[in-house]
Amino acid sequence: MPKRFKKNIYIIKPLDLHGEKHADVFRLVEDYVLNNQSELPLQIITGNSDIMKKIVIEALKTHGFNYMEGDYFNRGYIDVLT
Repeated sequence: MPKRFKKNIYIIKPLDLHGEKHADVFRLVEDYVLNNQSELPLQIITGNSDIMKKIVIEALKTHGFNYMEGDYFNRGYIDVLT
């Protein structure tokens, strides 16, 4: 599907973790999802770092959020679901 026909389902701007230190990521993700949980789905851009993804998933599981890792063509993000 061409990009111009894709519908943006996200109300809140995605959390982009590029350039963030691993030590800060857990707190950043917690703040983002807890402050915006009424606006699900949310998107967290992790890049291709497996460590970054692991920290994000750990934070989401701690608070009981469902999530889905990126798609076949772009694995550098995590969607936070209802």
